[in-house]
Amino acid sequence: MREKKSQYKDKLGIYIHIPFCKSKCDYCDFYSLAGAEGRMDAYQKALLAHMKETAQVAGKIPVDTVYFGGGTPSYYGEKRLRELLKAVKKLFSVEKDAEITLEANPDSVTAQSMRALRRAGFNRLSVGLQSACPSELAAIHRPHSVEQGDEAVAAARAAKLNNLSLDLIYGLPGQSEESWKETVEYALKLEPEHLSCYGLKVEEGTPLAKRVAEGEILPDDDTQAEMYLWTVERLQQAGYEQYEISNFAKPGFESRHNLRYWLTRPYIGFGPGAHSDFGGRRYSWIRDLEGYVKGVLEGGELLDSQELIPQRERGGEYLMLRLRTALGIEEWEYRETYFMDFDPIEQRLREFEAQGWAEQNRQGRWRLTPKGFLVSNQLIGDLLERQQPASLAKLLPEVKRRQKEQNEL
Repeated sequence: MREKKSQYKDKLGIYIHIPFCKSKCDYCDFYSLAGAEGRMDAYQKALLAHMKETAQVAGKIPVDTVYFGGGTPSYYGEKRLRELLKAVKKLFSVEKDAEITLEANPDSVTAQSMRALRRAGFNRLSVGLQSACPSELAAIHRPHSVEQGDEAVAAARAAKLNNLSLDLIYGLPGQSEESWKETVEYALKLEPEHLSCYGLKVEEGTPLAKRVAEGEILPDDDTQAEMYLWTVERLQQAGYEQYEISNFAKPGFESRHNLRYWLTRPYIGFGPGAHSDFGGRRYSWIRDLEGYVKGVLEGGELLDSQELIPQRERGGEYLMLRLRTALGIEEWEYRETYFMDFDPIEQRLREFEAQGWAEQNRQGRWRLTPKGFLVSNQLIGDLLERQQPASLAKLLPEVKRRQKEQNEL
């Protein structure tokens, strides 16, 4: 008996933004608030109402990833988190093997909360360690200690959370190549299934940006490049595959939700500042807690931005996002989907290949190398400038021929 084919071309991801934090880190420019605990109950009410309203449109589409990000979701309280996940499962068609992720800071993780959340259905935990050096944590005003990181991992394992990700940052104030290596080795001893290793970005308007403007010195670009390339090699030796510029996983433990963003698959976000890409439209909600709560519960304005994405722009997103991943791009995937000419793109990729920035595998897919990832913004920008519409008269016969061959397989 043939399996019934789904009427939906793609599955859906759900992102829930929890904008509350114990304190703000100096480098953070995400929408989050410290000292706003008194608004958690009102926010919970707004989130539940917003999800119920949205489910009328998207409720039947299979959901295979749910991601609670922040802010600090673990600071929100396990009771509220369980209530939210229960509502998601009731309102949307969440698949039994869906990946359900919770972001957490070590100081707000307990064995009791992890057990309760695991029973509720959370099956992936992403812990923001950032560094194993106490002075580096203090320099960016992280609210936890190195020891609390150990305790958080132990609590997750005791709760039988078998999909653990750790976040680390290189390029921190006062950080050296040696201290970064110590942080990576510390993380490896905790045996996570996934590691995210981000280069520090000094975002405008943050306390860190002010400190840098006043003369604080950070590790320079060459030092950060050495840190990055060492990390790629070291994690490969330890059995972690690099599947995106900053992300490494043991086989089978890639973040399915984050891959959704990089592979331009649909997702719906809830909460102030959250973004969505759904129904051919990209939109975001206002970055204001009170405005979001009022907008949902009283009918005020919620949208911060919205746009329909033309096919040519989608082709640009394909290049920009897929080239962040180890999967990379492929000629006919690009031609058939976006009706764009791949020849000028491939010509430039061959030039990148000669510089050691790109490579092509046996299946014909192009990807950037670790050295290419270091300068990916420049390389991808160069390729975007070379995008050209394909000649449909030349392209369509080949598209039809390839589709016929695929149907005959």
